Amino acid sequence: MDSPDPDFDPVREGFAKWAADSAYMLDAFCDVVEESRPATGVAEFVRRCFADGDEALPLGPVRSGAVERCEALSIAFQLLNIVEENTANQIRRRAEAQRHERERGLWRHDLGDLVARGHDEATIRETIADTVFEPVLTAHPTEAKRSTVLEHHRAVYLLLLERETRSFTDIERGIHAQRLKAALQRLWRTGEIQLERPALDNEIRTVFHYLEQVFPDVVELLDLRFQQAWRDVFGAGATGPASAPPALPRLGFGTWVGGDRDGHPGVTPEVTVRMLERLRAGALRLLQTRLGQLAQKISLAADGEAIPAGLRERLASTASLLGEPSRAAIARNPREPWRQMVNLMIARLEQTKLGRETPGAYAAPDALVEDLVALETALTEAGAAHVASADVRPVTAQVRVFGFHFARLDLRQNSSYHDRAIAGLLAAAGSPRTDYPEWSEAEKLAFLNAELKSPRPFTGVHTRLDGEADMTVRMLHGLRGHIERHGADGVGPMVVSMTRGVADLLAMYLLAREGGLLVETALGPACMLPVVPLFETIDDLSACDTILDGFLSHPVTKATLEHIRVRDGRATPECGVTLGYSDSNKDGGILASHWGLHRAEERLAAVARRHGVRIAFFHGRGGTIGRGAGPTHAFLDALPAGTLQGRLRVTEQGEMIAQQYANRVTATFHLERFLAGVTRTSLLHRGGPVPPHPLRDVWQEVVTRSYEAYRALVGADGFVDFFRAATPIDAIEQARIGSRPSRRTGRTAIADLRAIPWVFSWSQARFHLPGWYGVGSALDGLRRERPDDFAAIRAVLPRWRFLGYVLHNVEASLMMANPEIMALYASLVEDDALRDRIMATILAEHARTRDAVAALFGAPVEERRPRILRITRMRARGLDWLHREQVRLLRRYRAAPDPKTPDAATLDALLLTVNAIAMGQKTTG
Repeated sequence: MDSPDPDFDPVREGFAKWAADSAYMLDAFCDVVEESRPATGVAEFVRRCFADGDEALPLGPVRSGAVERCEALSIAFQLLNIVEENTANQIRRRAEAQRHERERGLWRHDLGDLVARGHDEATIRETIADTVFEPVLTAHPTEAKRSTVLEHHRAVYLLLLERETRSFTDIERGIHAQRLKAALQRLWRTGEIQLERPALDNEIRTVFHYLEQVFPDVVELLDLRFQQAWRDVFGAGATGPASAPPALPRLGFGTWVGGDRDGHPGVTPEVTVRMLERLRAGALRLLQTRLGQLAQKISLAADGEAIPAGLRERLASTASLLGEPSRAAIARNPREPWRQMVNLMIARLEQTKLGRETPGAYAAPDALVEDLVALETALTEAGAAHVASADVRPVTAQVRVFGFHFARLDLRQNSSYHDRAIAGLLAAAGSPRTDYPEWSEAEKLAFLNAELKSPRPFTGVHTRLDGEADMTVRMLHGLRGHIERHGADGVGPMVVSMTRGVADLLAMYLLAREGGLLVETALGPACMLPVVPLFETIDDLSACDTILDGFLSHPVTKATLEHIRVRDGRATPECGVTLGYSDSNKDGGILASHWGLHRAEERLAAVARRHGVRIAFFHGRGGTIGRGAGPTHAFLDALPAGTLQGRLRVTEQGEMIAQQYANRVTATFHLERFLAGVTRTSLLHRGGPVPPHPLRDVWQEVVTRSYEAYRALVGADGFVDFFRAATPIDAIEQARIGSRPSRRTGRTAIADLRAIPWVFSWSQARFHLPGWYGVGSALDGLRRERPDDFAAIRAVLPRWRFLGYVLHNVEASLMMANPEIMALYASLVEDDALRDRIMATILAEHARTRDAVAALFGAPVEERRPRILRITRMRARGLDWLHREQVRLLRRYRAAPDPKTPDAATLDALLLTVNAIAMGQKTTG
C-alpha cells in the first residue's frame, strides 16, 4: 500500500482541477455555440460571464438574442455542476488511493471510528445486521430539467470521466474532443423547458430508470466497497486472515410515485395497483437478468464427489421441488453444477412470476437468498472463494435490496381527505349525521372507538359510493388484492399527512375495515399495513408525543404492530413516524422548525420506549436548506441521542434525485454515507438519551424569539401581496416541473401553498428567506441583553452537533442571499409604501443575522468555507444578468391585458430564466 503523500492537499488540488476542467468544458461549449451561431455574440457573452478577474463587465440587458444568452448560461451552469461533481468524486478517490484520510461518513472512517471508541467486532456485526436504511423517491415538483436533458448531462459526465481514466494518443484525444462537442451540441440544440406539464407516467418512467439502470450497479459497487473497507479495518495488523465481511446493512428503496395522492387527483386506485404490479414485474425481470449473467460467469466444472455435498443436496431438492421445469435447467450445463444451480433458480423465478402459490415458485425473496448463500458456500468449499465474493455475492446483495418488489410503494393522503371519505361512508350507510369533518376530536374518538369494536363495514359490495369515499375504498380493496396475491413486502405504510390528533390515525383503521384490510388476530382486529403519522407544522410537532401515545395505546394499533412483527419476523414491534421539514419551516422559520423537530424526536422516542416498540423515523427532507437539506454525516450527528435505533427512511425529492443518483460513483458515495452513518450513529445511540444540554433553556428562548420575528413578518399586513409581487411565484406556478399542482386547493393563502414553490420562489429572487429569517433578531437580542449567554453559545458551538449543523446551514443560506438582487425584485412591488416597509424589515434582519452568525463562528468565512465562496463568485456575473432579465420579463408578463392568457413567448422566456437561475444556484425548491 502506498504511503500517504504529505504534500497532498485535497482543497488545493480540488480547486486546481476544478478550475482547469471548468475552463476546458466552457471553452468546448463556447466553440460549439460559436460554430452554430457565429454572428450572435452568445459565445463571447458566456466567456465574459466566466472570465477571470473581478472587473465589472458590461453584460447589461439585451433585447436581441436574450433568449439565446439565457439558454447558453443555463447550459454553462449545468456544465459547471457536472465538473464540480466529477471533481469531488476524483479528489475523494485520490485521497482514498493514498490513504490520505478516511473521509467522514464513509465505511473506512466510520468502522475505524467505532473500533477506536472501543466497540468490538461482534457488536459492530450485530449492529450492521440490525441496520435498515431506505431512501424514498418522491415526485415533488422541483425538477426543472427535462428528462432528455438529464440524459445529455449523463453523456457529458461519462465523457469527462473517460478523460480522467484513459491515456489518449493524439488521434484518440482528437476523437474524444469531437465526441464531447457532439454531446454539447445535442445539449445546446435541445429545448430547455418542458413544453407541457409532465404526466404521472413520465414520473413513473423516471423512477424505473433509476431502479433498472442505476441502482443495481450501485448496489454491487456498494457491497464491494463495504467488503474492502471491512477487510481494511478488521484485517490490518491481524496475525491471521482478515475477518470475513458480513452482509451489507439492509438497504431498500421506496417511492411515492403512484402512491402519493395528497393533493394529486391523478393518483387513482388503478394507478396505485398498476404501479405495484409494475414494480414486482421489474424486480423479477432484473433478478432473472442478473442470474443469467451469473450463469455465464461461473463455468466451473466438477463431477461426482468433487461436487460439494451441500450443493449436491440442494440441486436434488430444488429439482424435486420444480418437477418438470427442472429437466431443461439440469440438462443445459452437464458437469457444471454451479451453473445448473443458477439455472434452477432462474426456473423458480419463472414460476414465481405466475404467483407465489405456483409449484416451485419462491414464496419470498429470502428463499432465493438462501439458494445464493448456499452457492457462495459451495464455491468457497471448492476453492473458488474469489468467484463467490466477486460474482455471487453482488447478486445476493441485489436480492436483499430489491426483493420481488423493487421498491416499497408508500400510500399517502391528507387527513382532511380521510374525514371527507368517512362522511361519504356515513351518508351511504344512511347515518343521520354525516358532517364528520366538522366533529370535534372528542366526538371523532368516541365514534371511532365504538365502530372499531365491530367487524362489520358501513357498506356492502353493491353500495354506490362517490368522491373521496369511493376513491379511498377502491384503493384499499386494490391493496388487499395485491397483498393476497404477492404478499405485503412491496406495500409501504399508509402515511397520514397533516396528522393533528389521534382520530386522524384511527380514521385509517375505519377506512381499512371498509376496504378489507382489517384482519382478526388473537389480540383483536389488526390492520394489514402500518398507519404512520406525518407531523408537519410547529403546533403538530409540539403535540406529537401526546398523539403518538394515544395511538400506541389503542388496541387496534397494538394488534397491528404485533401482527406485522410476526408476519415480517421481527424481534420487536416497530412504529414509523414521518417528520415534515418543509411545512414546519414555512410555518415557523428555520430555528423553530429544526428545534421543534429535534425536541419532537426526543419525546417521540421516549413514548415508543414506554410502549416497548422500536421507533423508525422517516425524515421528509428536501433539497434546500429551507426544506431540511444538509450534509449527511452532519445531519446524522445532529440527531438527538437515543433516537436512531437502526431504522431510517429519508425522502429524495425532485432535482436531488438526479444530483445524487444520476451517476454511479456519486450515487454510491451518497448511499454509503447513509448506510455507514446509520450503522455508526445507531451504535452510538445505544446508550439511550443523555441529560439535557446545559444551554437548552437558553436556546429555547432564542428559538422563541426567532419564531416571533418570523411570524411577525409573514403575518404582517400586505406580506402575501409583497411575496407574490417580489418573487416569480406566478411564473413558478406555470412551470411544467411536475404532475402535482403547486397548491393543495385553489386558494392563494401562504398556508395553502406547498412548501416547495414557497422555497423555490424565495431562492429565485435571492432572498433565500426560509433559510435564515428570524435568526438575527433572536441571536442579536441575546447578544445585547445577555452577553454571557451569547458567549456560552459561542463556546459550545464546535461541540454541540445539533447547533453547529443548524447554524452552518443558516450561514450557507446567508451566503446565497443577495441584498442587491433582493432590492431588484422588490422593485416589482407597485405599492411603494408596502415595498419600503417589508424590504426595510427583511434587509435589517439579513444584516442582523449575518453579523450575529459571524460573531458566533469567529473565524472568517473565507477560511472556513472556501468552496461555497468560490462557487458563488464564479457564477455571480451570469446570475446577475439572469436576475435582471427575469425581472424585465416579469414586468412584461404581468402587464398582459388578460392575466389568464399571457403572451406565450414571454412565458417561455420567463421559464427559461427560472431554469437557468435554478442551474446557477444548483437548487430549486
